[in-house]
Amino acid sequence: MSEPFSVPVTVRGYETDVQGHLNQSVYLNYAEHARWSLLRAAGISQSALIGSGVGPVALETTIRYKRELLAGDEVEVTCAFAWGEGKTFRIEQTVRKSDGTVAAEITAVGGLLDLKARKLVPGPQEYFRKLASEPGVLGL
Repeated sequence: MSEPFSVPVTVRGYETDVQGHLNQSVYLNYAEHARWSLLRAAGISQSALIGSGVGPVALETTIRYKRELLAGDEVEVTCAFAWGEGKTFRIEQTVRKSDGTVAAEITAVGGLLDLKARKLVPGPQEYFRKLASEPGVLGL
């Protein structure tokens, strides 16, 4: 697995629910923001992926909520890819408050979709490696 990449996020008031804590669906937005930020840090743009005929797809996502987040909380959202064999990869993410408290753990399974054939491509890490100017950020 690659070293975790992280991005800072401030919880905004409009992202909270009636209990005053971060709405469950917003955790997915934070995770997605960290993923795209990691790809950009590796030198991969969304247009480059699409231009190469592939697009990332989420196949499964699990969120473990550990502690609530409130409006104004400062968090770091980490992101690390774990490469294996076959057509899929794992992404491990943590949402951590500035005091170090883990607010959530997010695990996702993803793949790269061939945009014409509409099927997952084998060896997605090779596509990422070819497109990345900084493949080490992705653990490649």
